[in-house]
Amino acid sequence: MAEPRPYDLVLFGATGFTGGLTAEYLARAAPDGCRWALAGRDEGRLAAVRTKLARIDPRCADLPLLVADREALRAVAADARVVVSTVGPYLRHGEPLVAACADSGTDYVDLTGEPEFVDRMYLRHHERALATGARLVHACGFDSVPHDLGVLFTVEELLRRGGPAARVSVEGFVRAGGTVSGGTFASAMTAFSRPRAMARAARARRAVEPRPKGRLVRTPAGHPHRSRAARAWALPLPTIDPQVVSRSAAALENYGPDFGYAHYAAVRRLPIALGGVAAVAALAVAAQLPLLRRALGRLRKPGDGPGAEQRARSWFAVRFVARAHDGRTVLTEVSGGDPGYQETAKMLAESALCLAYDDLPPLAGQLTTAVAMGRPLIDRLVAAGISFRVLDTPPATAPGR
Repeated sequence: MAEPRPYDLVLFGATGFTGGLTAEYLARAAPDGCRWALAGRDEGRLAAVRTKLARIDPRCADLPLLVADREALRAVAADARVVVSTVGPYLRHGEPLVAACADSGTDYVDLTGEPEFVDRMYLRHHERALATGARLVHACGFDSVPHDLGVLFTVEELLRRGGPAARVSVEGFVRAGGTVSGGTFASAMTAFSRPRAMARAARARRAVEPRPKGRLVRTPAGHPHRSRAARAWALPLPTIDPQVVSRSAAALENYGPDFGYAHYAAVRRLPIALGGVAAVAALAVAAQLPLLRRALGRLRKPGDGPGAEQRARSWFAVRFVARAHDGRTVLTEVSGGDPGYQETAKMLAESALCLAYDDLPPLAGQLTTAVAMGRPLIDRLVAAGISFRVLDTPPATAPGR
């Protein structure tokens, strides 16, 4: 029998803004007896974080500090049951830690919303993780926990109301009030700057990833429209979330033989919607120009973030409309506080704790939150204050309208 590992959780990136919030959440929420540690390249900065955590819980004064440069990552991963990474942009900084976890059979969670990174990690490390038993779970923050688990919650409610359906279509409508972190902005600009590389990685993954036999999973791009269910203008939202949902649907048979998911931003006023489209288009263009991209990056650097008062005013709500071929409809909503920071830190920490402590399916490889953790993680998030609720039946409109 293998010797137990010294640490249940190791957190990389606690000296950053979202990483610091994740450390603070763990200081409050980690169960008694949880053996966790802070890891990074700068021992002095780690010690400053530990001092701050000790004001939350005096026991944190004894948290181990693991100085882990690139060469030491494998030793740290081998000593942990779960590794948590908030070190982005992940395309630039993330792979060595994923590789170390895959080789060590160590579970791994991160915050990435970078499709190219997720696809490249699948191509390079999924098979190794399958062999060692490691669970590699990306996108464990606002990208993509509310959307992935929200769709799972909605599908479960649809099944509860009448059993399996031959065809199910789900639309997700995202509304949020808050600001973007420096790390998230850097990740977005990196993704915008690499459209061809992102497309190549996606094609390479599709060429080798098994597809569900006898089942169809679709992620239609959707189109701008006025949604009665969302009570807002719906604009197609080209984030990683539909990809994550589709991978969950491909892996979980209860989504049915024919499943589709469309993802939208919900905006109450048309002028604001049009302005948002223009702003995203401008950033996408700016990302192609290195000088302009660097200048924009200096406006909000990784590690920057809003103060506690601004975070307290921030919020999110994601509404889901599910329609089955037989006329059944379900309207649900996942909602909470500050999406970019406070709730993201909560989602990431609870994902790690779920992997460390909950009774989960015996799976390995690169997985989504719905596949790896599913209902146990929903239960954890509800207990932590994030709302998953069933609303009234949505208006009877055709899918996509």
